[in-house]
Amino acid sequence: MKLTDNVLRSFRVAKVFRENSDKINCFDFSSNGETVISSSDDDSIVLYDCQEGKPKRTLYSKKYGVDLIRYTHAANTVVYSSNKIDDTIRYLSLHDNKYIRYFPGHNKRVVALSMSPVDDTFISGSLDKTIRLWDLRSPNCQGLMHLQGKPVCSFDPEGLIFAAGVNSEMVKLYDLRSFDKGPFATFKLQYERTCEWTGLKFSNDGKLILVSSNGGTLRLLDAFKGAVLHSFGGYNNSKGVILEASFTPDSQFVMIGSEDGKIHVWNAESGMKVAVLDGKHTGPVTCLQFNPKFMTFASACSNMVALLVMHFGYPQLMTDGASVAEPSSPGIPTDRAPRRVDTETRHVPGSSGDGGASAAPSQGKERHRPPHPGADPGCARMPQIKMSGSSQGLAG
Repeated sequence: MKLTDNVLRSFRVAKVFRENSDKINCFDFSSNGETVISSSDDDSIVLYDCQEGKPKRTLYSKKYGVDLIRYTHAANTVVYSSNKIDDTIRYLSLHDNKYIRYFPGHNKRVVALSMSPVDDTFISGSLDKTIRLWDLRSPNCQGLMHLQGKPVCSFDPEGLIFAAGVNSEMVKLYDLRSFDKGPFATFKLQYERTCEWTGLKFSNDGKLILVSSNGGTLRLLDAFKGAVLHSFGGYNNSKGVILEASFTPDSQFVMIGSEDGKIHVWNAESGMKVAVLDGKHTGPVTCLQFNPKFMTFASACSNMVALLVMHFGYPQLMTDGASVAEPSSPGIPTDRAPRRVDTETRHVPGSSGDGGASAAPSQGKERHRPPHPGADPGCARMPQIKMSGSSQGLAG
């Protein structure tokens, strides 16, 4: 099934989880879409089962704290930054709750962390004005870049290029194989004194870059030319909160939460706002990501996580105390086969996390890119979420 404006408008809250006593600072979906893992300022790591609608496990990092949690290419290991004691990045096995490796080097808080979509490389950006390149197999930094300001950074879907946003005014593109020679492209944007950049993401087709800030505007850039295609506004962020913005897996839509708990969605091509969704949040929606495989997305505010699903596909999921509208299309069965979203991304044999799906011919611009491992061609099966009797949701 293809994501459209009307499909996105149909999303409703299916499940609410209140497992944390403090702010949820980050979460990340596994590449197979079956789980999502969160980190919180209460030092907990909670693993959620997206299909069963119940918890799998809760772990703690009491000594060092936990932030910016990211899955590696193995579904049972994660990396995350510390927010207590020091600024070391930690590599954790979820299977036995043991650290596999530490990555020391930053001497101020880590504010950006991105895994390569193709191998064990990852990059980190810090308030110490550096970006460091790492390999999961070694505790030693593999590369170091000194910048002139606070960085945000992210890999492109091929894992050959990474982008760095510097000083909230320019985006620099680096070839991973020769980053020490400097950027091969620099895009300078109009500087906004009233806000600073807080995030940078590539779309799964590699054609777009989304720059978020702690103000009230998102910018969508052409990843090849650096031109600002659209500026998205109209959402509340008067207090300068860090709000996560995301693409849908098909690269067709852009989403961000807001200070008032709503979720805003725009069409990436036209720039038009297509939906404002009620996530049942009581505070700013600081975390927001679309599931790479299933027709669901997750959002978080303070100590609450909401799982939203497409309403008319599975109306029986709309329980657990959430007030939702009836489906607009009558006679839709509740036992439909799982739906898929059509995308234009192509599979590259041997890339991780996609199970070896057959390749489709690529289209578009000269710089062809394979999809992110989470972007399966024909993305997004509808999940059969089992609703528990308790509205409380996940228990650690």
